[in-house]
Amino acid sequence: MITAISIKGKTYHCDLSKPLDISMQLSTNKENSSAWYVNPVKIEPVKGDGFVGSVALGGSVNFRDITFNPHGNGTHTESVGHIAKEIYSINKTLTKFHFLALVISVEPEVCAKNEGTRKIGDKIISLSQIKNAVGNHKPEAILIRTNPNTQEKLTRQYSNSNPAYLCDKAAQFITENGIDHLLIDLPSVDKELDEGKLLSHKAFWKYPEKTQFHKTITEFIFVPDEIEDGEYVLNLQIAPFENDASPSKPTLYKLTY
Repeated sequence: MITAISIKGKTYHCDLSKPLDISMQLSTNKENSSAWYVNPVKIEPVKGDGFVGSVALGGSVNFRDITFNPHGNGTHTESVGHIAKEIYSINKTLTKFHFLALVISVEPEVCAKNEGTRKIGDKIISLSQIKNAVGNHKPEAILIRTNPNTQEKLTRQYSNSNPAYLCDKAAQFITENGIDHLLIDLPSVDKELDEGKLLSHKAFWKYPEKTQFHKTITEFIFVPDEIEDGEYVLNLQIAPFENDASPSKPTLYKLTY
């Protein structure tokens, strides 16, 4: 199923029958990757007044409650409402779903000196790394894959592990170069314990001085090694929650030109 998509006056072709899913699953498996000390996902049949929402348990239908945290359980997309006093729904922020995207791979650098909340030993994605990887590309979305890129990312428990994060100057470079959608395979673009400063979130959204309300951040993606660095069409879909964040299912399509 070949389709033609016009982006910024240029036409791209891709095969919609060959999607490349880069989302993490949401299931009750306790080994699923998580962060921020959240509980595992719960999917439980509704029970009460003689009713049971499980065919396996004798019910007529499966009728389950699901409990999860969009920021800590699995792939999610968020609006500036994540860091703002005001309520900004991701459902109203993300109203277009197809973008020219650039996949890049970087190996976070080890911080050699203390600077602000950045400490010796922290692993950071630096401005120079992002600049070099983006080069002359002009994407609408950027997907950052960190190396080493192992399957362990799918089960890693990130809480209290000080994972790698994006330098705020790199986040500023990304937004100032016209990139509206930032996707990363880490639990956050910011440091786990950063005194609540959220420097990279704020730099990307230019919050609060010149807030870029239309831009989104997607965290906890997983880009398999079979997907090469380069340009793709990105389909970024969310559940229609009226909340600052929603589970999401970003999907890539290889360009056939």
